[in-house]
Amino acid sequence: MNKPTKTALVVEGGAMRGIFAAGVLDAFIEQQFNPFHFAIGVSAGSTNLIGYLSGDHGRSRRILLDHARRDDFINWRRYLKGGHFCDVSWLWHASYDEVPLTFSHYLAQQIPLFVVATSVQTGQACYFEVTENNMHQLFPASCAIPLAYRDFPAINGECMTDGGLADSIPVIKAYQMGARDITVILSQPYGYRKRSSRFPGLMKPLFRQYPWLFTAVLSRASRYNQALDFIASPPSDCRIHVITPPTPFAVGRFCQNLALLEAGYQAGRNAGLEHCRLAQRAENPI
Repeated sequence: MNKPTKTALVVEGGAMRGIFAAGVLDAFIEQQFNPFHFAIGVSAGSTNLIGYLSGDHGRSRRILLDHARRDDFINWRRYLKGGHFCDVSWLWHASYDEVPLTFSHYLAQQIPLFVVATSVQTGQACYFEVTENNMHQLFPASCAIPLAYRDFPAINGECMTDGGLADSIPVIKAYQMGARDITVILSQPYGYRKRSSRFPGLMKPLFRQYPWLFTAVLSRASRYNQALDFIASPPSDCRIHVITPPTPFAVGRFCQNLALLEAGYQAGRNAGLEHCRLAQRAENPI
């Protein structure tokens, strides 16, 4: 008797570009589409996923259209005075206090969410399963863009930063964890390839105390593109479904334009509904 195929959902980050994934995941909730054994999220992808796995339709959209557009979150003046440009700790805690999160639903579903963060000391990706005891540490750490957020949140006593530095699209990790049917929600349109930093030497002094983290910064593009190559040509025993924003996609990393964000959300919702329709057709061919 064949064992059931292990399925996984992987969601990329991308700050405000995460509005696309928010729409996709809301469509999944509407269609009661949740065939996954586990999920892995990076940065904004992780916060999108906890809303989805908690069954809270519209939660991520509300946060991105409201809290993430407040000066408390993105603030150039504060940054120029030595503060955070993106205060991810404020965003997580304020949204947690003001926008309901049905964490009991997440626990009851027994579909674990793994959050990616990058170790400041080693520059390596670290993967943590979300629990009620650690979620207030995991999500800010995974979203803490170096330089834009001036602190390194600690997880289990180890300083961490943005998970996207070490593993922006953890599809290979999902495969290593046993998944053979993987759905990936990306934040960039089909055909995108990440370019290496044009002037890496200018950044080196900023990471003088963290040489391995700087190494992670330098190799980020190659690891990102390696994940894209894996998606395009997976092992013979693995099937990958990819959901990407349309081309062009006008939402930038720090976009604050309400109309563009709403359009990005609707594009994601439409893509999610189409994915569910195709999945249903595959299960019930005429």
